[in-house]
Amino acid sequence: MSILEKYMKVFNEKDESGMNEIIHDDFKFTMHSSGNVLSKSDVISWAMSDDINDDKSRIVYENDEIGIYHSFVTFKDGNTQAVMAVYKYKDGKIISLETGATNMPK
Repeated sequence: MSILEKYMKVFNEKDESGMNEIIHDDFKFTMHSSGNVLSKSDVISWAMSDDINDDKSRIVYENDEIGIYHSFVTFKDGNTQAVMAVYKYKDGKIISLETGATNMPK
């Protein structure tokens, strides 16, 4: 199972321990749509909430250094975005995540 497959599994199962294992301690998540930067603990807390539901998810490309992922994400407030995510890896863990998101019509 690839790094991104493992990440998506623990993310979807809300496996906090698994997320701590697959995400590097120096992790940074940059959301280009808002300019926010989240830490490892921020992302794990958000993932454990009921705010995010992804659909039609797929790995576009992955190797030992990078993973590219696309999905449609619906948030608790009803907004949906098409999200392209780029994951960078270090030491077999996710060190960074950058996303670009397009708001979808309701």
